[in-house]
Amino acid sequence: MKANLGTVDRILRVMLALILAVLYFTGTVTGAFGIILLILGGAFLLTALLSFCPLYVPFKFTTRKS
Repeated sequence: MKANLGTVDRILRVMLALILAVLYFTGTVTGAFGIILLILGGAFLLTALLSFCPLYVPFKFTTRKS
């Protein structure tokens, strides 16, 4: 796994994950849709922590500066 996320991309993913978590845990978003958003937020957080997004690989896309 070669890192392909830049700093700005990682910060945005963490912020989005936190927003989705707050929406779920405050009860603003509930049910199946809330669980899906919570899982998506977890994926954003995981990719930000690893600095790697597997969806970028097939397109040879990177936001990391060389």
